[in-house]
Amino acid sequence: MNEKKTLILGLGNDILTDDGIGPRLVHDLSRIFPSQDITFNTASCGGLEIMEYIKGYRKVIFIDAIRTMNGKPGDVYHFYPSDFTETSHLSNLHDISFLTALKMGNMLDLDLPSDLHIIAIEIVEDMEFNEEFTPLVRENYPKILEKVSSLVKQSLL
Repeated sequence: MNEKKTLILGLGNDILTDDGIGPRLVHDLSRIFPSQDITFNTASCGGLEIMEYIKGYRKVIFIDAIRTMNGKPGDVYHFYPSDFTETSHLSNLHDISFLTALKMGNMLDLDLPSDLHIIAIEIVEDMEFNEEFTPLVRENYPKILEKVSSLVKQSLL
């Protein structure tokens, strides 16, 4: 088991407009929650590759972008694997799904965390090359950070 108990993993690519919301939030959260028991990291992969990031931790909080049918930009959702909705990076058309990867990891006896949280932020655009967020996400960023910070705090208890 990793000496560090918790991993907060921001998923996304910061050159694909709003897709970079996960890594940006993790950067800001690392300043809000300075702790030796928390590791902050980012990744732009999904499926099986995620297993390498999370093995050895007791708790993992994923922060990722999501696009739903009825959500508004800046909406923040908190999921668990048991009520899982695919997010931008935890699902990948070129790889297996996150849930399948978890099942495989457990079958292979990988040291995977039993406490998983998925915080997803509703975005507008994740296919255009741009290092800036879309106006709606940019305007809502302070509220997004506040809500995500609150969910992280609750998840750490």
